[in-house]
Amino acid sequence: MEDFRTVAYNIFSAWLSVIIVFIMLPSMFGISLGISEVYIKILVKTIEWATLRLQKGFQEKNKLRMIPSNGIIQRDESPMETEIVGLRQTRSQCLQRGDFELSDAFYFSKKGFEAIVEDEVTQRFSSEELISWNLLTRTNYNFQYLSFRVTIIWVLGMFIRYCILLPLRVTLATIGISWLVVGATLVGQLPSSRVKNWLSEKVHLVCCRICGRALSSAIEYHNKENRPKKGGICVANHTSPIDIIILANDGCYAMVGQVHGGLMGVIQRAMARACPHVWFERSEMRDRHLVTKRLTEHVLDKEKLPILIFPEGTCINNTSVMMFKKGSFEIGGTIYPVAIKYDPQFGDAFWNSSKYSMVSYLLRMMTSWAIKCNVWYLPPMTRQEGENAVDFANRVKSAIAKQGGLIELPWDGGLKRDKVKDSFKEEQQKNYSKIISGQNNGL
Repeated sequence: MEDFRTVAYNIFSAWLSVIIVFIMLPSMFGISLGISEVYIKILVKTIEWATLRLQKGFQEKNKLRMIPSNGIIQRDESPMETEIVGLRQTRSQCLQRGDFELSDAFYFSKKGFEAIVEDEVTQRFSSEELISWNLLTRTNYNFQYLSFRVTIIWVLGMFIRYCILLPLRVTLATIGISWLVVGATLVGQLPSSRVKNWLSEKVHLVCCRICGRALSSAIEYHNKENRPKKGGICVANHTSPIDIIILANDGCYAMVGQVHGGLMGVIQRAMARACPHVWFERSEMRDRHLVTKRLTEHVLDKEKLPILIFPEGTCINNTSVMMFKKGSFEIGGTIYPVAIKYDPQFGDAFWNSSKYSMVSYLLRMMTSWAIKCNVWYLPPMTRQEGENAVDFANRVKSAIAKQGGLIELPWDGGLKRDKVKDSFKEEQQKNYSKIISGQNNGL
């Protein structure tokens, strides 16, 4: 029995030594030993080989297409007036000036069928299609054939992911979270000073980097000269809860959110002792004026960390940017836009909160190959004279979508759970009423 304990102790000691020397210490100082880069290169070669094997298994008529599915409908993005003019163009000039025309019904029927067959909103809340199979899951209908060799590689990959990577990542995540709670609590006991602020930032940065290594994250930051500065507001597109860890690997932020219980509550309280994060009770979150006041007070203090906000309010599937809520753009101050784009080849970072709990989502993340993404810091933006909060939010959203290669959509991410607002329907009704009343000059 003593021999077994000795062997177990030696294995555990060697395990921790490897983690501390080759992973934790380099991550604490922001140094890479090149292990992640070699790991990613091996993954790329393996996935390319598996894709070629899959291609050979298809019949000539069913060969794997290397073009991702962008939709089965060719949509016409022209405004309502233009499309209805096209339907009426064979009619008399008198009818084109106004009045109701039976052919107008074809426009609304076409839009209705498009929404039923392929809704451009709800498809943003499901995993994006893959160009090639990543030996994890199949999110593309093309990936049906599976050869014996690919099966062997897949089984070997499962063993590596669940028996080697998962224990390693759980260990790192446990250490990172524990250090964050203990370190932030200890720093929180110090009196307010520059030393306390410096120590708090170091604790947050080190712990987030360790948690980032727990996801085998490979992050490339662009245009670092535009990184958010103190007293500003950082806004970014939202794909996953780990967006926070991705950004916090390169800088510290003040978080904004609702107070939680359990483990998340313990982490929040520890963080709040060391750094002025902005946490709200559930009842306070509904008080828009109180939220705006607390955020404004934070922004006015140029010694406080930049606030990190995700204006979409929900996670979108890494293909699009949906409507930015105007609240964070009414506060004033400088907005620092950030675009985040994940590479789905190594793992699907999107969190479908309607389908997966937080625990099952984190398990999927820790059993994926890696989390690879690009982060672009965009030039700071301020609200122009005469520009309202909605227009400012749309301008920032457009800049993020363009930089990240994402589709820009006007829809509210709240449609993930709610119905379309009556105001959207009324807007379409008003546009059509102008057409049939002859008020639109384009007809």
